[in-house]
Amino acid sequence: MTKKTRYAGLKKLYIILIFIFMYAPIVLLIVQSFNSSKSRGHWGGFTLKWYKALFTNADIGHAFVTTILLAVLSSAIAVVLGTAACICMSKMKRRSRNILMGVTNIPMLNADIVTGVSFMLLFLTLRIQFGFGTILLAHITFNIPYVILSVMPRYRELNPHIYEAALDLGARPATAFFKTVLPEIMPAIRSGALMAFTMSLDDFIITHFTAGAGVHTLSTKIYSEVKLGIKPEMYALSAMIFLTVLILLIMVNRAEYNAEKEARGN
Repeated sequence: MTKKTRYAGLKKLYIILIFIFMYAPIVLLIVQSFNSSKSRGHWGGFTLKWYKALFTNADIGHAFVTTILLAVLSSAIAVVLGTAACICMSKMKRRSRNILMGVTNIPMLNADIVTGVSFMLLFLTLRIQFGFGTILLAHITFNIPYVILSVMPRYRELNPHIYEAALDLGARPATAFFKTVLPEIMPAIRSGALMAFTMSLDDFIITHFTAGAGVHTLSTKIYSEVKLGIKPEMYALSAMIFLTVLILLIMVNRAEYNAEKEARGN
């Protein structure tokens, strides 16, 4: 065996070990969600009763509806605001655009705990009552940078003469935008929307600091239930959240791949 072959083998082993440490706990959690025994120490047989109990739990059902509604609204509003921001920033001078892009990237680089506490202090200072509205505002704010990051590269690749030609042919600015610009950036918009939806669905820390009494998403509901003792239903709920986020991330990556492929084709 040559030195190069041994080095390649060690690299593969290293990658395998990393994936084992990352995903072994999640795999164990999913397996335990099918364990009929309430004791996690031994296997009592395969069962779906914890999933049945999960779907008959009214509190979890309400948290699920709140989570989906929050994710849909925040991602939709973030897409509109983020796309508009991309259009505005593309008209700026390069230096101003770069500065503004750096500012919009701060929420993505900032620690969630800092963002959550900052929002909490802001709402307390403005005397805004905590509840669904405060969570929605916070989610919209941290979703917008992900939309900008997805849409801006695609928008800057557009040929501006297509829009100008539509105007010369008599189209109104709004009609020219929806007929020429929007179809071209739609793959990037879909990618940004899916990313924003996933981030909202998966968020806990910011939601925890901006939620009011009696308002729960799935993540905060799991946290409150775990403090009282881990129930088997929580394993089932955690497994479903992981699989949902995994599917959404695959969709996001697929949308980004299709957008890049279409951009190369053009």
